[in-house]
Amino acid sequence: MPNSVQAEVEVRRSRRRKRTVSAYRRDGKVIVMIPDRFTRAEEAEWVTTMLDRLDRSEKRRRRTDDQLMSRAHELCREFLHDKVQPTSVRWVGNMTTRWGSCTTSTGEIRLSDRLATMPAWVVDYVLLHELAHLIEPSHDKRFWHWVDAYPRAERAKGYLEGVAHAVALDLEPCPEEEAGA
Repeated sequence: MPNSVQAEVEVRRSRRRKRTVSAYRRDGKVIVMIPDRFTRAEEAEWVTTMLDRLDRSEKRRRRTDDQLMSRAHELCREFLHDKVQPTSVRWVGNMTTRWGSCTTSTGEIRLSDRLATMPAWVVDYVLLHELAHLIEPSHDKRFWHWVDAYPRAERAKGYLEGVAHAVALDLEPCPEEEAGA
């Protein structure tokens, strides 16, 4: 999972804000909202506090590897007619050019931990994409038939392209052939 401590932080001061402090992620950075009256020392203290809170909150929301495996089984049943079953599904932190990967010979699926803070329907799309590789290893028409059965496939593709562009990720292109497009 991305660590907020390493994320770019933007502090926004507000004259209207009297006591409350809040933080959220947007466009690859953490925005911390504080009252204008805070000293630099208070600002630094609150930024650290809010980064820790944001990390804890995101860890609570993040699916575990076991939950990912359970969701993979649900997606297989719903969209792939139980044609395949992965042997393992897990988060990994070492993916720099992909959102997910699949080893078809072993049935192992790995998802980039950068997905962990994204909406569940985006994670489901990437997971289904990798599961479809267990049926069809290439990105041919047959492959896209399975993936495009997911109702939010196009929306998820656009979401991931937008995120990649916003944070300047150098992702390997996923060759989309004519199927469904």
